[in-house]
Amino acid sequence: MPTGSRRGGTPPWRRVWDPDDRTPSRYLRSTVSERQPPGPADRAAPARASTRKGRPPRIDRAAIAAAAGALPLTDLTMRSVAERLGVTVSSLYHYVAGRDDLFALAAEQTAHRLTLPADHGQHWAVWFHEWATYIQRAFVADPGLLKQYIDGAISVEAMADNIDAALDLCVRQGFTPAEALHAYDLVSECALGAAVARIRADAAASAGRDLTRDVRRLIADGRPLPHLSALASTGALDAPPPFHDHITTVLLGLALRRGEDPAETVALLEAQRPVA
Repeated sequence: MPTGSRRGGTPPWRRVWDPDDRTPSRYLRSTVSERQPPGPADRAAPARASTRKGRPPRIDRAAIAAAAGALPLTDLTMRSVAERLGVTVSSLYHYVAGRDDLFALAAEQTAHRLTLPADHGQHWAVWFHEWATYIQRAFVADPGLLKQYIDGAISVEAMADNIDAALDLCVRQGFTPAEALHAYDLVSECALGAAVARIRADAAASAGRDLTRDVRRLIADGRPLPHLSALASTGALDAPPPFHDHITTVLLGLALRRGEDPAETVALLEAQRPVA
C-alpha cells in the first residue's frame, strides 16, 4: 500500500470487544491491557482448617491380620475377611495390597501361634521329637501355611523367639550354638518333608489315586519293576512308616554323632511313640 494511504483509527490490537459487534475477529482482538485486576471479592478466601474430627476407622492392618489369622488359609479370601470384619472388600485395599499380602499377614499370625513344647528339663531328643511332631501336624492340618512358609512369607520376626528358645535348650545340654542350630534345622527339615509327603498322599487319596494299583498297571504293561512289584504285593507302598520312625532315625543319628548312648536315646524316643 502506498505511503499516505494508511487509514487512521485505533490499531486492531488496541480495540476492545464491543458486545454489539458480532464480527468474529473482534472477539479475538480484546486485549488484557484494558482488563481490570481482580478485586478482593474475586480472590479466593483462604481455606479454614476444619475443627471437626472424623470417626476413627473401623479397621486397620492389625485388625485385618487378626481376622485373616483366625481363618484357615484354605478358606482365606478378601471377601471372607471383609465379611468377618463387617466391611466391604474395597475397604480392605486401603490397608493391604491384595491377596498375597493378605496371605502373608495370615501366615505370620498363624506362625506366632505355633507354640514350642514346654521346657521342663527333658532330654534334648525328647524335646525335638515333640517339636517335630507338632509342626508336622500343624502343616498337614493347614497346607496353605506350609506354602506360605516355603514362599518365604513368614518373617524372621515371627520365628526368631522360637528358634532362640530351641537353641537355648540345646546349649544347656552341651551343644555349641552352631551344633544346636544344625540340629534345629535338621529336625525342622524332616518335619517339613514329612508334612509335604502326607499332604501329597492325602491329595492322591482324595483324587482316587492308588500307588499300588498304578504300579501293578505299569508291571502289566511290561515295565521291569521287581522291587516295586515286591512292595506292591505286601501293600507297603500305600502304608509308609509313621512319622515317629522318621524323626527317631534323625534324632538317633544326632545322638550317635554326639557320642551319646544310642540305646538310651532309642528308649527315650520309644516312650514318645503315639498310641495307635
